[in-house]
Amino acid sequence: MTRVLATGTFDILHPGHLYFLEQAKMLGDELYVIISRDVNVNHKPTPIIPEKQRLEMVSALKPVDFALLGSLTDYFEPIAEIQPDIIVLGFDQKFQEKELEEALNKRGFFPKVMRLPQIGGDFYSSRAIAAEIIERKKKHRPIE
Repeated sequence: MTRVLATGTFDILHPGHLYFLEQAKMLGDELYVIISRDVNVNHKPTPIIPEKQRLEMVSALKPVDFALLGSLTDYFEPIAEIQPDIIVLGFDQKFQEKELEEALNKRGFFPKVMRLPQIGGDFYSSRAIAAEIIERKKKHRPIE
């Protein structure tokens, strides 16, 4: 049985998230998803949706077999519990495949690490969605 692991913040779910998880699921038999903890998201703005609600949303998606919150102190901790065969990265995730693989190997984990390609689409990015909301709000501001 092939166990696949995907990770992410998953703030404001959108078609890109679904595509990512569907593609990850096709690589194995079980898909585990680690949701980033609010306090650990430091590479972009703090999530709008609280971590427990993000966990609920991702857990409800059809491709996801198991979803859990990441560790507060060591992001390798849940990887040790899951023991994935494959770790899938999204096109825009901050990790570099080789560096992540080396860090995992040093801890005694040897999954294959791979990155999915970027796909097109108007709303395949949380940043694009946020920018569109801001732009529409500017255009439709009520007259005072």
